[in-house]
Amino acid sequence: MAIQKDKLGIIGVGNPIVDSITHIDPSFLNTIEGEPGGMVLVDTETLQSILTRVPSKITQAPGGSAGNALFALARMGANAQFIGKTGNCQDGEFYRNTFTHLGGNPRSFKTGSQPNGHCLSLVTPDGQRTMRTDLGAAMTLHPDEISPADFEGCDLAHIEGFLFFNEALIQKVLASAHTAGCKISLDLASFEVVNAAGEKLPELLEKYVDYVFANEQEAAAFTKIESDYSLMAQKLNNYCELAAVKAGPGGSYITNGGPVEVIPAIHVPYVVDTTGAGDLWAAGFLYGLSHHCELRTCGHLGSLLGAAAVETLGAYLSEPTWNKLLPRISELIGQSVH
Repeated sequence: MAIQKDKLGIIGVGNPIVDSITHIDPSFLNTIEGEPGGMVLVDTETLQSILTRVPSKITQAPGGSAGNALFALARMGANAQFIGKTGNCQDGEFYRNTFTHLGGNPRSFKTGSQPNGHCLSLVTPDGQRTMRTDLGAAMTLHPDEISPADFEGCDLAHIEGFLFFNEALIQKVLASAHTAGCKISLDLASFEVVNAAGEKLPELLEKYVDYVFANEQEAAAFTKIESDYSLMAQKLNNYCELAAVKAGPGGSYITNGGPVEVIPAIHVPYVVDTTGAGDLWAAGFLYGLSHHCELRTCGHLGSLLGAAAVETLGAYLSEPTWNKLLPRISELIGQSVH
């Protein structure tokens, strides 16, 4: 079952990564460099060294922040495309073919000469994920390969914050999407991204971004506010048309200039893995926007998909899970479209 094609074309821009996901004991994190939680870029040798020491079974799935959102949008029947550089290898072919199989349009993928990007997601018993990523071919996407023509026919560009690690690339992506007339949504992706972007981030938000999404850590890093999620959302909203702070089990806080809408999270009996929960929240929210739903309904759609993500290892939902979700998604949209 797929929901009817939506009214707006959505294109994602980010790093097309194949995820390797595994459960670990928290003590394993003491054996690798970097803080628990979040994402750190590593080279191929470092990633392979960690992989050889992982004690548990590894599950593979297509991933990447924008990728997680766009794969879910494609599965819901969205008019979805993706800009990113995949590898000229089996993993790259797997990524492109999976997106196409779900109903996404593969025309905007670019193919590099290096192996596909790879992310190891280490999941502790509390569901927190610590990611170590080798960008591979994704890292070779050059600003000169991006132009407004890539965004032709699209109404909204959803951009992952990890592109801020390549300043020239994020500048070209934002400017090209803006020139093409797209609305732009940006997921800040990680508190490391906010710290790396530094003083440039407020300027770019104000100049290019219409919708900004941040989890509580990212929002705190940007706003310097602790614990008050409504205030965080309001401060982010000073730079963009709409701001959303995703607080996990604390729900989401959304404002587009009016009072902050507080959307409760959907309780799940057991958290398997938080990998991609924020990305799937973004997919649900943007799918609601693409159908011109009320802000609150968009938030509920985000909560619905985010809850499904934390009950799944990784962010790639199974067909039985989608078969349960799609009727509820259709119902929410039907109640809200105006």
